[in-house]
Amino acid sequence: MQFEYVLLGLLAGRPFSGYDLGKWVETEGQFLRSRAHHSQIYRLLGRMVADGWVVYEVDPREGRPDAKVYRLTPVGRDALLAWVRSPYEPTSRFQDADFLARFAFAAALDRHAAIRLVRTELDYRREQIARNRGRDRTLRFEEPLPELDQALAREVAEELHRYGAGAVDRWVEWLEDMLRRLEDRKPASGPAGEGDAR
Repeated sequence: MQFEYVLLGLLAGRPFSGYDLGKWVETEGQFLRSRAHHSQIYRLLGRMVADGWVVYEVDPREGRPDAKVYRLTPVGRDALLAWVRSPYEPTSRFQDADFLARFAFAAALDRHAAIRLVRTELDYRREQIARNRGRDRTLRFEEPLPELDQALAREVAEELHRYGAGAVDRWVEWLEDMLRRLEDRKPASGPAGEGDAR
């Protein structure tokens, strides 16, 4: 996932200063992008200005440094929508950051793109479960280290499998619920609903 699309997605909702974008990443955004430093955000914003995706106005602050407040441009809007609508390739790990970021913004910007995204992820996870759930998970040892507790290694492997299977099953249930909700949702009317075009 390219982090600039997360920033574009945030700017789709309202103008932000670079500082406020950094604070969002440290709190709500930490699950989409870990360890994003303010300097990285400012570099990305500079590149996004150069690419014409965003513009800024200087907000004078008394007794503090002035702030640049960034807004999305039409070019930035087009780049964001192109990302939201672009083909998604699931990874072997579920709850991938790219999926989560795309879904977070696609759901509100283009419901049909969000439906396609969720269906792609759901189909992949169902096939992944079918392919892997019944596989032979027997741990076999050959000349193991003397310190290796074979019984405990098998127990831990089985518990990790149970935990992972339960987690991916809950993920599939969540995807199914989100798909139902997106499909049942009535399109918004007026300017807010314009992003719901097919």
